[in-house]
Amino acid sequence: MSTNVNDEAQPLIAHLLELRNRLLYSVLAVLIVFAGLFSYANEIYSFVSEPLRALMPEGTTMIATDVASPFLTPFKLTGVVSVFLAIPFLLYQAWSFIAPGMYRQEKRIAIPLLVSSVVLFYAGIAFAYFIVFPLIFAFFAGIAPEGVSIMTDINSYLNFILKLFFAFGVAFEIPIATILLILTGVTTSDKLAEKRPYVIVGCFVIGMLLTPPDLISQSLLAIPVWMLFELGVLAGRFIKPKTDPEQDADDSDDSDDTDNNDHNTGAA
Repeated sequence: MSTNVNDEAQPLIAHLLELRNRLLYSVLAVLIVFAGLFSYANEIYSFVSEPLRALMPEGTTMIATDVASPFLTPFKLTGVVSVFLAIPFLLYQAWSFIAPGMYRQEKRIAIPLLVSSVVLFYAGIAFAYFIVFPLIFAFFAGIAPEGVSIMTDINSYLNFILKLFFAFGVAFEIPIATILLILTGVTTSDKLAEKRPYVIVGCFVIGMLLTPPDLISQSLLAIPVWMLFELGVLAGRFIKPKTDPEQDADDSDDSDDTDNNDHNTGAA
């Protein structure tokens, strides 16, 4: 009895050690990227704040209302950028941990989805920076009451844009989520297409919850999410739902046995 307990405990300990090592590698990767970027923290903040500063009235600037904000805000931004840049390596570590327990067919599907999810996340951030920020900041600057000077606090601005970066990055993962639902057999492209009206309403609700309370920013999130959903539905029409891997393995074994029997019969 004790032997069985030890046999069961040993793999568990090995998995925990593997998980610890993967987490340590991930933290080390983020720290290395952070160390390389820290000396450019102010330049990084200047680049990120450019969409707002370009639209501020002449003679106005961004301000720091807290004593430590001039140091802590670029420091915080550099940490977030380090995590964003290290995402491919972090996902690789997660993949290395779970891949040994996956079937070959699952691996063939997971790798393209993993790469696509990283690309789409970065695409969402780029869309927010280059398309959304100029539009919403121009809108906010244009509706300021007369006599009110626009001087945004640097920490408030950072919190605002990080929220939008995360919202658009996650929203751009909609095609991956749609494809996974179809692959796992939870639903089909036709069923998702039938629910299109509800999806459209849901997109605008998500835009309302994740963006500032104005129609422009809500629409700039909701419409791309809807288009990405349609892209996922379209891609799903060319995807065959996944069958039971164990059944596939049994079928493969049966096929191999049949081939061997036919070969032996022919040899006889």
